[in-house]
Amino acid sequence: MASSKICVVVVSGTLERLQMAAMVASVAAVSGQEVLVFLSMNALPFFTRQSSLKAPHEGEMGRLIASKKVPEFKTLFEQAVELGDAKIYPCSMAMDVLAIGQGDLEGYLGEATGLTKFLDDARDGQVWTF
Repeated sequence: MASSKICVVVVSGTLERLQMAAMVASVAAVSGQEVLVFLSMNALPFFTRQSSLKAPHEGEMGRLIASKKVPEFKTLFEQAVELGDAKIYPCSMAMDVLAIGQGDLEGYLGEATGLTKFLDDARDGQVWTF
């Protein structure tokens, strides 16, 4: 039987990858699947409160996403938490390296966790990396 748990590891800071990770997480969550998201590396700075960072695009699709009325990836992640069974965890190591405190992060993110804990929680799920 296929797992109904989707685990998404997001390390990229590019628009296309952030957008796709958010779409996978939000669609899975509102479809009744358990979703765990791990934000690390270049993705994490986009999830600080009041962040004005704009994710750079890799190609034409990213340019089109930026110019159309596509729901922003942060909105999709927040909806995954609010409307479904999604939990979004910031990487504790990335927070240390970037000098980001828990209070600096968006309110819909869970408590910081390490990769070891996340991988243990993801053990019986599908793991997607962006």
